[in-house]
Amino acid sequence: MKITRGVKRSRLVFVWGCVAAALGAAACNRTSVAAGTATTDPLPSWNDGPTKRAILDLVKATTDRAGDRFVPIDDRIATFDQDGTLWVEHPLYTQGVFALDRVRSLAPKHPEWKKDDTFKAILGGDEEAIGKFVESDWEKILAVTHGGMTIQEFLADVEKWLASAKHPRFNRPYTELVYQPMLEVMKLLRANGFKTYIVTGGGQEFVRAYAARVYGVPPEQVVGSALHTKYEVKDGKPALVRQPKVLLDDDHGGKPVGINLFIGKRPIAAFGNSSGDAEMLAWTAASGKGGTRLMVLVHHDDAHREYAYGPAGGLPDTKVGTFPYALMKEAKAGRWHVVSMKNDWKNIFAFEQLAMTDKRAADSELSP
Repeated sequence: MKITRGVKRSRLVFVWGCVAAALGAAACNRTSVAAGTATTDPLPSWNDGPTKRAILDLVKATTDRAGDRFVPIDDRIATFDQDGTLWVEHPLYTQGVFALDRVRSLAPKHPEWKKDDTFKAILGGDEEAIGKFVESDWEKILAVTHGGMTIQEFLADVEKWLASAKHPRFNRPYTELVYQPMLEVMKLLRANGFKTYIVTGGGQEFVRAYAARVYGVPPEQVVGSALHTKYEVKDGKPALVRQPKVLLDDDHGGKPVGINLFIGKRPIAAFGNSSGDAEMLAWTAASGKGGTRLMVLVHHDDAHREYAYGPAGGLPDTKVGTFPYALMKEAKAGRWHVVSMKNDWKNIFAFEQLAMTDKRAADSELSP
């Protein structure tokens, strides 16, 4: 979800740039789990392998009071990127799809947009023109779809859109395209005293609209790119109104900044999937407190069940969720774990497991 390291550009604006380039539930219930004593596998959607063992080892080591890697409960912090790490980010970031849909739904109230080349391209479905948008075009889109409204109004818009929007390939709500293996990791960590935070380059309020319902992560534990807000009195009541100006670009180096600003502690586990997450993982690895740190990258290499893109691993290059060769090299040098979707995950989505269960039940009924 992100761009190559070092590019100084707002993620909230860049999201829309990626849209252009591309065009040209939550397991929340506590379960028993001390990793070494669980009677059932706490990570059933994972195949046995180095990453699964490392996750279980982290839980066991950090919760063992007699061990030298014990971590007090207040310091058990785990951060998760969202797009491409917790849910599908291809072919476009979900928030990008939301923004374009918002332009279309707001258009009847803005007849003047028909004379504006930016909005005319969107309303006319001119993908070639959209692919040539520059930053000023995307800033214009951001202003009308994300700014000028109260936080409550924006949250309501997001929730309404999510209730009906469906992914073009899977024909399912975006909130169903969450990675079951990652939900299991979050559940396991929380059951062992960890606080799980979402640290995303996407919009903070956008993710807060559904994070508790989908991931079991409360809104105060969502750190993301944010717009300026202004206190106003509207209809006699105080309100926070979103301004079309970026306050925090929570991507690349902005992620450690956001973590420090909102969490105030360095994570001991960090999960990402692209170059935009590298600094968060490096920041997590750097302290080495007690020798207990876990850094994990999800590599999308399963075109059959989800998507395959890189360019690391010889996979197609992409500007959405780029996993470059340099990131793979950094991961190996830093002993970060790289998850192969194809080989490490038995199931990617919860509905895969449900479909398999239904098939087994049907086969059983047909058996003599």
